[in-house]
Amino acid sequence: MQQSDDSGAPSFNPLVVLELISDTKEEAITWLLSRIRTPQQAGGAGLLVEQLGPGVSAEHKDNPNLFLVGASWERLLSGAEDVGLFKEYSDGSMRGFTCANKHNFKDFQGDGDGFLSMAECQYIIKHELETLRAKDETHVPGYSNAKLYPGKSIIRRLLSKGILIQMFPLHHKEELKRLSFSWYKKFKLSLQPLDEIRHYYGEGQALYFGFLEYFTFALVPMALFGVPYYMFDWEDYDKYVAFAVFNVVWCTIILELWKRSSATLAYHWGTLSRKKAFEEPRPGFHGVLGYNPVTDREEPLYPNAKRQLRIYLVSLPFVLLCLYLSLYVMMIYFQMEGWALSVHDQDPSFWTGVLLYIPSIIYAVVIEVMNLVYRYAAEFLTEWENHRLESSYQNHLVLKVLVFNFFNCFASLFYIAFVMQDMVLLSQSLATLLITSQILNQFMEAFLPYWLQRRRNKKMIRKVQKRRTPGDKELPLAEQVRLEADMSTYLGTFDDYLELFLLFGYVSLFSCVYPLAAVLVVLNNVTEVYSDAFKMCHVFKRPFADPAANIGVWQLAFETMSVIAVVTNCALIGMSPQVKAYFPESETQLILWTVAIEHGLLAFKFILTFLIPDVPKHIQIKLARLEFESLEALKKKKMLEGTEFRKSVQ
Repeated sequence: MQQSDDSGAPSFNPLVVLELISDTKEEAITWLLSRIRTPQQAGGAGLLVEQLGPGVSAEHKDNPNLFLVGASWERLLSGAEDVGLFKEYSDGSMRGFTCANKHNFKDFQGDGDGFLSMAECQYIIKHELETLRAKDETHVPGYSNAKLYPGKSIIRRLLSKGILIQMFPLHHKEELKRLSFSWYKKFKLSLQPLDEIRHYYGEGQALYFGFLEYFTFALVPMALFGVPYYMFDWEDYDKYVAFAVFNVVWCTIILELWKRSSATLAYHWGTLSRKKAFEEPRPGFHGVLGYNPVTDREEPLYPNAKRQLRIYLVSLPFVLLCLYLSLYVMMIYFQMEGWALSVHDQDPSFWTGVLLYIPSIIYAVVIEVMNLVYRYAAEFLTEWENHRLESSYQNHLVLKVLVFNFFNCFASLFYIAFVMQDMVLLSQSLATLLITSQILNQFMEAFLPYWLQRRRNKKMIRKVQKRRTPGDKELPLAEQVRLEADMSTYLGTFDDYLELFLLFGYVSLFSCVYPLAAVLVVLNNVTEVYSDAFKMCHVFKRPFADPAANIGVWQLAFETMSVIAVVTNCALIGMSPQVKAYFPESETQLILWTVAIEHGLLAFKFILTFLIPDVPKHIQIKLARLEFESLEALKKKKMLEGTEFRKSVQ
């Protein structure tokens, strides 16, 4: 392991930081460190841990309870086998790593130093810490209210009781510098370094940036189609049929092709065939202590019937009430729109022309504020529902947030399109909502976090410069750790995917009446790549790697939006004067034809889903071959055991 030259630095390469509350009782600290250091065979984690030194800018208010965690290479390699890590084998296939076959893996040399990326090492340490379980302890030493029982995760209990403030992986300055340079520091029209992003941040982050890149490139044909359409047909709002047909085909095909692209990435990163880890109860989950027949351990149990009552009698009515409030705000917006129009009609001028856009801008700002407030309420309610698993919690949260955001952002556009049937107002409202929301998002997501972090960095650097020697160029380890501990916590890709989901909605649902929507979204996505990359590298703490094989529940969300887009665009086509001209006498016949075509397109969409395999053929063959070889190896093992048994009997 690496030795550090900094005074007070640990004698190993620190990978993860544990921060306990400043007044943590000494007996609790001693017990926790002992359990972390105890070898695996004796029920510990078998990791290396040392307390962080005070550093050159030590103050009385600095928390002394920061601990650096690392591990020997042998321990990391056994941990890689425990978590089911897939690495490239000597024949080019991706296989589950085992210590017994370690020399057969492509990049394994010598004792394996450098075989695992830093992100993988940090993920292994996180896994080992989270699976560190209580033995015969009844509570955390010094904290009688922090109950423990055999098999309970110690780290999760410390988190839920507020004794452990945070656990985060450390940045690697040199690696981060190289990644920053290749990712966003030089403006270039080329693909993102997805393999490097995955190497540093893990598969979950790399898949998000891969999807952002894919979505941006997928929008280019629509943007190229939209610019001439905007230039030549803009004055005639009714000529949108061709663009609506293009929308229907586009939103169907791109999501199917993304699944194949995602599967290819996940295979090369070793997560496609990786078995999902058994989910532990969430840190915030509570209930009456009972017996779990699956794990054969005691753990809190909470009646599912009680949870369902909370969902249907409290959460559902609350969501419906929020949707009603959103509808009420929308009607106020239309009243403001009507007032602005009447003022402009009475005295047309430049300023009254500007006034026409003010209601839409105010409404767009109100939408963003309502989305933000609702998000906090949704998180509180989902937490209160007391879901046992993190995946269940995330699914319920995503559903609540998506329903409200979809209604809040698109209800006014549906009303203008299908009730008022005013295509001029629809295009104006879409443009205003899209541009205003993009400006607000860039401010909230990029400028504000950057400004806040810069202020924190300046404070820390000023403190250090008072005591550092003139020759020092880099922050000492202790100061670097404290600086990272004060950084904002990255809350995952939820908000990033949500933003892309809403942009996908604006483009796929109504861009036929505002063809420049795709151009605006492409420009937004290009700036989003650079702002997100900067935030990841310099604003937020480094997140733990998430070994994801796909974009999860968001794939379903985007596919649902594409189905709604087919229905919406078919309805817009049916309402167009060109189509109405074919049915001058019978409106019923027009509706029936529109519905029939819409059903036909939906059927085509679902047939396409089955015809285009989610996993490319060459990867399917590799996975099938790996499964065949595993079965053959198992057969040989059983035959060998049978032969040995017969010999021992004779």
